[in-house]
Amino acid sequence: MLKTRLQSLALVALLGVTGTLSAAEATKPGYDRHARGMAALSTITGDGAGKMVESLRDIAPELSDWVIDFGYGDVVSRPELSLHTRELATVAALTALGNAQPQLKAHIKGALNAGCTPREIVEVIMQMAVYAGFPAAINGILAAKEVFAERGVKVEH
Repeated sequence: MLKTRLQSLALVALLGVTGTLSAAEATKPGYDRHARGMAALSTITGDGAGKMVESLRDIAPELSDWVIDFGYGDVVSRPELSLHTRELATVAALTALGNAQPQLKAHIKGALNAGCTPREIVEVIMQMAVYAGFPAAINGILAAKEVFAERGVKVEH
């Protein structure tokens, strides 16, 4: 928990006191989208950031860089939505896809790290039954159940 808090503080330091970074600031010399991406990824995944990077580094280092630089440095770090909101949206999207269980579990953990409650996570997954079908929602709920069990998290009813 302390490590996650320190990583969150690192992200705040990179984004500035207010958590915003304008497009003009992002294009200034010295803007390091990789560092910003790693800070966001570390905040969301905790210890999983390095594992993801290393799992791709030996076979597709460019893909790892794209995920960090573009995905997290340019998109996830944008100030218009909180990490809380972004992680709920990501959990919804991965649930709807129905074919990304490892990523869904990682982002359910990320949603918890970003301050989402277990009930919010369950609700966003359940909503996907309407848009993606019951099999996708059931698989999403089972992924959440597994993550919650690993973390000793209980869902309030």
